Amino acid sequence: MATTNSLGRRKTSIARVVLTEGKGTITVNGRDSKEYFPILMQQAKLQQPFKLTETLGKYNVTITVDGGGITGQVDAARLGIARALVKLDPEHKPKLKAEELMTRDPRAVERKKFGRKKARKRFQFSKR
Repeated sequence: MATTNSLGRRKTSIARVVLTEGKGTITVNGRDSKEYFPILMQQAKLQQPFKLTETLGKYNVTITVDGGGITGQVDAARLGIARALVKLDPEHKPKLKAEELMTRDPRAVERKKFGRKKARKRFQFSKR
């Protein structure tokens, strides 16, 4: 097996994921994943697809992520990892789909409308 590439998106974050056989190291933008995502919940989200498919420690992951905030980047990377695992072995798909890791979250920021302060918030109304 050479490499498997996939893409994950969430809000305005885009994660390009490269999976290669190895010892299970995860690199994000040239840094270790524990350094890039210091919060334990974020680290658990990155490991989730591997734990579900019982492939923890079998693949080295290189992730290039840009745009958005930290949470969006983690979710984009998680989707990219899940898609890469399905490319390697299509039998993983039912497990990942059951945990909703194969669906892209469509929620995004609503655009600002003219004549308003934000998307829905109005300017203060003055009667007099």
